[in-house]
Amino acid sequence: MTEQITAGQFHAADHVGDWRSLYHVVSAHFRTGSLAKGIALVDEIGRLAGEAEEQYLTVDLRSAGVTVSLGLRDIALARRISAVAEELEIPADPTVVQVVNVTVDALVGADVLPFWRALLGYGQIGDDYLFDPLRRGPGFGLQQMDAARPQRNRMHLDVAVPHDQAEARISAALAAGGHLVSDAHAPMWWVLADAEGNEACVATWVGRE
Repeated sequence: MTEQITAGQFHAADHVGDWRSLYHVVSAHFRTGSLAKGIALVDEIGRLAGEAEEQYLTVDLRSAGVTVSLGLRDIALARRISAVAEELEIPADPTVVQVVNVTVDALVGADVLPFWRALLGYGQIGDDYLFDPLRRGPGFGLQQMDAARPQRNRMHLDVAVPHDQAEARISAALAAGGHLVSDAHAPMWWVLADAEGNEACVATWVGRE
């Protein structure tokens, strides 16, 4: 597989119910309950993934579970990974899948991004996004400002969640003392804020195609 399909095309396919699109990746979390079962799952994934597939495959092993992300929305590979998890009786839990980005509002992105790239040691995608090559830290993006806003917080978090989990995540944030700033771009993203006005966006893939 060499071409990126859309998130909608991925989710329209059969037997990918364990997976969720988050910005440019699709991810699945498998609740292993132990490091030993997680290692067994990772070992099987290592056996079934080819050399080309390894280039866009990321596996995060923890004692409680394994999170697998695909930089290409590879339906066939996703199905194979889900199949080995099922064989090992390891269930998927899409409620915990997410991608967190730190976003800075900028007037001239070209003046700002090189600093953050050097400081973080990140790689770059396009002209407004940085990523951790080792997949340890959050993504870092720029959002275009039309005019300077010195009295407004110019940095916020973007939290990409599964499209079927956004409502629950927003409800939890509101119940915890937050408030809705704007839903003008929903379901692509909702803008929320804490009690002091610090903002965060809850984002999904829906509407981005």
